Amino acid sequence: MSIEKRAFRDAMGCFATGICVASASAADGKPVGVTVNSFSSVSLDPPLVLFCIDRKAESAPAFQQAAGFALSILAEDQKEISANFAVAPMATRWDGMPMAIWESGAPVLTGGLATLDCALHAVHDGGDHLIIVGRVLRLESRAGSPLLYYRGAYTTLV
Repeated sequence: MSIEKRAFRDAMGCFATGICVASASAADGKPVGVTVNSFSSVSLDPPLVLFCIDRKAESAPAFQQAAGFALSILAEDQKEISANFAVAPMATRWDGMPMAIWESGAPVLTGGLATLDCALHAVHDGGDHLIIVGRVLRLESRAGSPLLYYRGAYTTLV
């Protein structure tokens, strides 16, 4: 049986996800960032997380080559940040964004519900995507409600 791409996307859209911004430093030292919703914890010991990125994404080489990366889990009031890191030109995505540098050396988007700074652990083949696995070096979290994505649109907890 052949699975149509649109049908697959529609079926996967039934699974509500949180939204993160993944960030790293490119080879030239400039910060890169991208909105992702394919994110998961992998292991508690050691603490590992993963996210997936399209192989064709402009920022994909930076995530493959950087020593580390950061993930910022967005809060429900951060839709504009999500949209910015999804569609704005790479050169302007960080304009006006709150940023810090933690242990991995990756740019860290601050102000989300949770932030994880990671050392690159592995990169795996995932078809038309790359599966980027990181070992968590540092994290912070706060109270609040998450920004969610469901069936192609932002949503909130009821």
